[in-house]
Amino acid sequence: MKKICVAKNLLVTSFIILSLCLPSISQAKSIALSFDDGLDPRSQPMASSWNSSILEALSKAQIKSILFPAGKRIDSPAGLNLVRDWGKAGHAVANHTYSHLNFCSEQVTLEQFIADTEKNETLLKNMPGWTKRLRFPYLKEGETVLKRDGFRNWLMNHGYKSGAVSIDASDWYYNIRFLEWVKNYPDEDLSSFRIAYLDHLWARTIYYDSLSEQVLKRSIKHVLLLHTKAINAEFLPDIIAMYRSKGWEIISPEEAYEDPVYSIAPTKLPAGESILWSLAKQYGVNGLRYPAESDVYEKPLLDNLGL
Repeated sequence: MKKICVAKNLLVTSFIILSLCLPSISQAKSIALSFDDGLDPRSQPMASSWNSSILEALSKAQIKSILFPAGKRIDSPAGLNLVRDWGKAGHAVANHTYSHLNFCSEQVTLEQFIADTEKNETLLKNMPGWTKRLRFPYLKEGETVLKRDGFRNWLMNHGYKSGAVSIDASDWYYNIRFLEWVKNYPDEDLSSFRIAYLDHLWARTIYYDSLSEQVLKRSIKHVLLLHTKAINAEFLPDIIAMYRSKGWEIISPEEAYEDPVYSIAPTKLPAGESILWSLAKQYGVNGLRYPAESDVYEKPLLDNLGL
């Protein structure tokens, strides 16, 4: 009986891998935009303005997105109102845990992480647009089998779907540099920073799409990770225009998550990062940097550009 179960599992796994590698009927590349963290009016005086700018850009471009707020950032009447604005505008609102803990830290237990996730669900579950998707803070999904599989089982048992990303980037670091640059050069034209930022996003897009072609022999329906930061409030219309000018279709997260790649659970530890990075690691692709996205890669570039 045990041998039959093993054979069935191998058959199912083989079918999933085969389906993942099948070429798309349409060859057009596609991408969904997603945003992490949310804004905190208590510590960010421009929070309302940045939130409105991002939502306005999405509205003008007729794009639906998804916001993954971390409770500690938005747990105030004003912060929750900013999240509510996303749901009212037709965007999805999902779970990013309350305290934004690193699940690959030895100091964070499975029980602690589950409780933190439940706390954020309680805060957000009555929001318009609420949907049961979970995105791991820092894209870290556990450094041990016990934690990784324990939380995967919790997600499945509580009806959660994937909130994974395929394209990761360092917009958070570009945002730090952007705010410093604007402070130091308040009258400077923004075009030089805009070009550098768009080049970065496009380079990471091409890289992760190349991993998709290398591992799966096709371009998947991508999900791009962005953050609710000043840099995206400023340049989101340019980001949207860039993808469309290069022939990429911007789709909704719900459509992107229909791609079967988001149903696979990579086995390598530590678990996490982009789903494509994780699969590439599992299949032995060489040259994968870790952490996949870090300021150590971007700092020299921006320093050389004088930004």
